[in-house]
Amino acid sequence: MNQLLFLQSLGMPEIIIIALVVLLLFGGRKIPELMKGIGKGIKNFKEGVKGIEDDIKIDDSSKPRTTE
Repeated sequence: MNQLLFLQSLGMPEIIIIALVVLLLFGGRKIPELMKGIGKGIKNFKEGVKGIEDDIKIDDSSKPRTTE
């Protein structure tokens, strides 16, 4: 958690500089492809997490409930 503390000190000038460096490194044509790939990765991750949650719910509902 302490490793992410530097993100709190980022202001607008730093974000603009980072965006310009990314633009220079990847070029204007590659950025949409990069963002599309990141979006697909996030979508696949969310689907995987949802699948695991569904499996857990199904597993919980199939167990007999004991009352004490």
